Amino acid sequence: MNYSHAFHAGNFADIVKHAALLAVLGRMQAGATRLRVIDTHGGRGLYDLAASEARRSAEAERGVARLMAAEALPTQILALRDAVRELDPGPGVRLYPGSPRLVADRLRTQDRLTVFELNPREASALHSVLKGRAGVEVREADGFEGAPALAEGEGARLILIDPPFERGDDYARSAEALRQILAQRADATVMIWLPLKDLETFDAFLREVGPAGPVLVAEARLRPLRDPLRMNGCALVIASPPEGTASDLEAICNWTVETLGEGGEARVWTSAC
Repeated sequence: MNYSHAFHAGNFADIVKHAALLAVLGRMQAGATRLRVIDTHGGRGLYDLAASEARRSAEAERGVARLMAAEALPTQILALRDAVRELDPGPGVRLYPGSPRLVADRLRTQDRLTVFELNPREASALHSVLKGRAGVEVREADGFEGAPALAEGEGARLILIDPPFERGDDYARSAEALRQILAQRADATVMIWLPLKDLETFDAFLREVGPAGPVLVAEARLRPLRDPLRMNGCALVIASPPEGTASDLEAICNWTVETLGEGGEARVWTSAC
């Protein structure tokens, strides 16, 4: 698996992650007068699906291309489809927005977005994509280290932890970042995206999260978790989700598995950790 997100942009996992992010963002903006969003691993912010990386993997063809061609979608996914279409009127789809671009396009005047990206080339591209946006800050730094320090302060907090999982300690660092953030701000909404390869790796992560307390877990298993060398699905682990998030995730994961899956299943449940 090549961990550069250019190979995976617009795949099934992006649909789950980004549809969920927009749903949570919308619910939080409806209830909070001010909101600060923090993205720990921003990537380049915008992806060309006609580039060699995307064409080589063909994951977007099995993901966002099928999303855009679907005749009926649950309302929880419509926001993502509309965001892609606003960026790329078509026909077809060539440009796909990453999470920083999706959030930046929906910031209110009083909201703020801080995006971390450690890779210099990706950070440079991200600066270009978000250049001139009011209330938006890009930091070429380690988001695991930077996010907890921003948890305190005025306004609600929405923090997305979405590492590439190319390092063996990305699971442990994600869990530790969650604990550090909640130690600073117990009511922060923290979303962690993870690949699903085998059940033991995922269960081990949830055990690692344990001290952070109850979390909402959403799984989109495209196929049974039998081959640990293959990404068989993806999951979201969310601390302090806004009311209504569980039903949003059920709709998103069910559509993804039913439309794009191969005999898999969707599960949304609360882990007592």
